[in-house]
Amino acid sequence: MDGDVVVREYRIALGKNPRGHKIQEGDNRTPEGKYYLDFVMDDSAFYRSMHISYPNLRDKKRAQSLGVSPGGNIKIHGLKNDNNKPPQFVQSFDWTNGCIAITNEEMDELVSLVKIGTPIYIRW
Repeated sequence: MDGDVVVREYRIALGKNPRGHKIQEGDNRTPEGKYYLDFVMDDSAFYRSMHISYPNLRDKKRAQSLGVSPGGNIKIHGLKNDNNKPPQFVQSFDWTNGCIAITNEEMDELVSLVKIGTPIYIRW
């Protein structure tokens, strides 16, 4: 988005259990709410990634009240480095552990368009 104007839309893959807000590490859910894109990684198991500021204070307090770890390391990322299937196949189902996945070309575009510190609103 640029103000109220949609600049780009991407088909995404989410966590394997995408409905509902992420509660704890390992639940395979993608967090919902307002976060920030806080840094880019070019060296991971995935083709580039942009880190999402999960967990926020609310997430930490909720997990603490439940006696669980909120998890972390949530990103928007490209495909797995060892992926040998076409991007259209990989984007046809939810397969991440809570991240948001797009194609490698889309990841390059996203990194070029979005500045670090940009807010991201994730909702189902």
